[in-house]
Amino acid sequence: MKGAQILNPDQKFPLNKTSLTIDTLAQAVFIVNRHAKTAPNPKFLYKLKQESLKKLIQEGKAKKIGLHFSKNPRNSQQQSDVLVECGMYLFHIPPTKMDFINLPHLGKLDNRVRNPKASLSLHTAKTILQSYTGITEQDQNPTNQRKKQTYQKPIFKKLGERYS
Repeated sequence: MKGAQILNPDQKFPLNKTSLTIDTLAQAVFIVNRHAKTAPNPKFLYKLKQESLKKLIQEGKAKKIGLHFSKNPRNSQQQSDVLVECGMYLFHIPPTKMDFINLPHLGKLDNRVRNPKASLSLHTAKTILQSYTGITEQDQNPTNQRKKQTYQKPIFKKLGERYS
């Protein structure tokens, strides 16, 4: 699909590679990240965010600033996340081993720092990031998920009777 244009449903004009500015990409990552926090299955959205930020860092359009203590550590007392600056937006991504060596630790997250508001829909943000990274959302087959079981009526026996 070289040279293919993706239609932006919100603004009714095709997205091309030149319209993918740092600010547009940062807004799209922000929207995807915000929706991933409440999505029923956020895996794809978080993968899209992480791969987009990784590519932005590799291209020099975003930079790693330092490490922050995580607000919600998983199984440990403390966990750190990498703070990434892209345009006017700040994001957190999981750290690598080299991040602990190369980046300064900034301590606790400052709750007064906020990202600016973004005015993209989730669909548009996903379209932008998918065209930027080349990642597509594949329809999940129910092979991974538990198959629906048919309802089986409970069997009640009288007191003293055995189940056979």
